[in-house]
Amino acid sequence: FFFFLDLTFLKMLPGMSRVTANSRQLLQRQSIPSVHRFKSSVPLYKDLQHVRILSSDTSMQAGGIPNFDDSTSGYGSKSMPELLRAYGVFRLSSFQPLVRNSGKLYDTFRPLAPTLVDSIVKASFFGHFCGGETTSQLKPCIEMLNASGINGILDYAAENAPDDVDPEVTMQEDENQPARTYDYVSEKQCDHHVEVFKNCVMAVKDVSPRGFAALKLTALGNPALLERLSNAILETRRLFENFDVDGDGVVTVEEFKQTYTEMFIDADTKLPELLPRLDPNSTGVVDYVEWSTLLQPRDLPRLVAGCREVGPLSKACPTEEELGLMEAMKGRLWEIATLASDNKVRLLIDAEQTYYQPAIDNYVLSLQKQFNAAKDYDEPIIFNTYQCYLKDAKDRVATDLDRAHRGGYHFAAKFVRGAYMIAERERAEALGYESPIHDTLEDTHRCYNETAEMALRDRAEKGTKGEIMIASHNRQSVEQIIERMIELDIKPDSGALHFAQLLGMRDDLSFSLGKAGYNAYKYVPYGLVSEVMPYLIRRAQENSDITKGMGEELQMIGQEIRRRVGIA
Repeated sequence: FFFFLDLTFLKMLPGMSRVTANSRQLLQRQSIPSVHRFKSSVPLYKDLQHVRILSSDTSMQAGGIPNFDDSTSGYGSKSMPELLRAYGVFRLSSFQPLVRNSGKLYDTFRPLAPTLVDSIVKASFFGHFCGGETTSQLKPCIEMLNASGINGILDYAAENAPDDVDPEVTMQEDENQPARTYDYVSEKQCDHHVEVFKNCVMAVKDVSPRGFAALKLTALGNPALLERLSNAILETRRLFENFDVDGDGVVTVEEFKQTYTEMFIDADTKLPELLPRLDPNSTGVVDYVEWSTLLQPRDLPRLVAGCREVGPLSKACPTEEELGLMEAMKGRLWEIATLASDNKVRLLIDAEQTYYQPAIDNYVLSLQKQFNAAKDYDEPIIFNTYQCYLKDAKDRVATDLDRAHRGGYHFAAKFVRGAYMIAERERAEALGYESPIHDTLEDTHRCYNETAEMALRDRAEKGTKGEIMIASHNRQSVEQIIERMIELDIKPDSGALHFAQLLGMRDDLSFSLGKAGYNAYKYVPYGLVSEVMPYLIRRAQENSDITKGMGEELQMIGQEIRRRVGIA
């Protein structure tokens, strides 16, 4: 496979027609494995001796920013077969007919020749984008990353229990946010997912102790339940706005008394107990952070029982059965978080669609209060995720920073651009509400950079131990946040900031950051080939759309190969 790819590719590169016999001998000395080796799911780096060529003179720009234009820094630790495989994968990803029909082709041919088909996938897309099939096979991948100063974010990429239930896979426009959705089958299925995530936590402990485990909340309960809970949370927000008569952002005691009396029939009996609960410090005002902390969805049934009219709040109120299922979901999440905390493994909770996100945030904030508590933990365990293509992202982060300060826990967040843009816009248009997505790409970039900078400044100026992760394939964002680090005198090893990219993508960023001493991470999915095919297909689809980033990588990979064979 690699000899064929080598001969085909070298002829395509500018100037490569002058490859000499000595250059071919150099390629042959790169320990290219025989075809039978590809029957193993272990990626190439297990059996190959790496060519590690580091250049201290060119790997850093002035001011401490890594030189991302240096192909040696980004790709010097890869063997020639790995470089050739990377080039082949990206080139195949640009062939639209193959990408569009990849799922059908796999489903058609695998039953006819499963060993051959899986061997081809393992030698190409799986080997490039995945860490292995099992925990033990992850170790060579993580060791390779660690050698370049990179840690792992592990995610068992199978999306359902092994009962032939296919996950719903949707094509998204994100550059660095795995966007899987789980079909809800049963509570039993959710219990199975708990074991999957717990196994992932233990895999992090065993093979990447300074790494993270990724978790998706829609795997732990019925997504329709998350949507119901999100509606309830949004209605409590609207209720606050109704009580804030003058719109100044706080509810005074008089405003509360007046509005409660207008909306509820039990003011005489309930007001005496509600006022001390909402304003325990007798400040005379309540803001939204206090309101949302004290008024939870589980409180709504008692509240709406006194409503004068059946309105949106009453309709959003969860039933007793739904409250029970919500508690079951919370229990599953708490079980995973407790295991992570006990083993000092950090959890990244993925962001999802806007109609699920308020409920997800509610669960994550409850976890952060427990497992990020400053009095008990020197560093945060639970990270929330914020999608900065959303118009309200910056305001939500500002509110949650305030919550963390008041609650006495470490703020911890992963920032991504977003994973559901097409679906969100289509839903908004179909239901007739304003799209929650920024109108332009430039607005999204601005929101991402400003929000990340705001969180970083919060730590620097208030002396907290909050942490953020820049999960981005956007070089400009990475460079800009490093400039802010330098400006704020935040050291790379302070733990304040992490950078993350997907395994097999933007190695020029990840490896350059790791070798320069920054906290660099790779998102490393693993699982059986047949189980991770939806993930691999999505990576190919995303690469076919993200032409600029892929073009930059192809150029640098070609530059590194030409350097290896002695042709400038």
